[in-house]
Amino acid sequence: MIENGDILKKEVDIMLYEKRKKLILEILEEKNSVTTIELVEKLKVSEATIRRDLSNLEKEGNIYRVHGGAVLKDIELEEENIEEKSVLNIHEKRKIAKKAASLVKDKEFIYLDAGTTTYEMIPFLKDKDITVVTNGLTHIEELLKYKIESYLIGGRVKSTTRALVGSIALNNLKVVNFSRAFIGVNGIDIKFGYTTPDIEEAVLKSKAIENSIKAYILADYSKFGKVYFSKIAELEKATIITENIKEINENILKRTKIIGD
Repeated sequence: MIENGDILKKEVDIMLYEKRKKLILEILEEKNSVTTIELVEKLKVSEATIRRDLSNLEKEGNIYRVHGGAVLKDIELEEENIEEKSVLNIHEKRKIAKKAASLVKDKEFIYLDAGTTTYEMIPFLKDKDITVVTNGLTHIEELLKYKIESYLIGGRVKSTTRALVGSIALNNLKVVNFSRAFIGVNGIDIKFGYTTPDIEEAVLKSKAIENSIKAYILADYSKFGKVYFSKIAELEKATIITENIKEINENILKRTKIIGD
């Protein structure tokens, strides 16, 4: 039985949280990022309280947490070019790529989306009897190197990511189906799903997911909590392959299947 005192305490706790929430968001609006220690000092509460508040704010979709603090959620504008991406978190990308490649069986038709993590899958596919379709210019040379049966869809070349995009690419993709599709994304968010900066790339990624029996999102830890302009799909539409499940928001874990350590 709930006593009146317990109800009152709960109501007070909610009121205090709402007040702290307002202050935390005001600080983030001004600075865009804040550390846990800064919030402890400014709000005069314990570190455990701040961590709990930040966790609640993340669940509500207002912020995303980073090591030692939080960042205000916003639409990301910048995208690294392929040279910059290729050296970012390379160890994690190779681990993810190896896991992804291990799922592929002989005689399958698979789609490899243009991207640095999907590119890292190719050496792990070398002994498999498969057919690959890709929109990645960098991918095709690597696929040929390992004598993997491959198709390169046509389209406009996007110089920054070496991806083939546009209406021609989309029309080519409409007429093929896949056993599995492996897709790269820029952002994964509980509310906004899988996103990327370029609408033409988003449309292709979405179509590949739609035309696949099984679809996988390859993403290292840096992609979680970020939101970009163009939506690819809802979280439930694909399985996420990553390197560290423990770091992932528990609400994302409830929404889709995740493969990782």
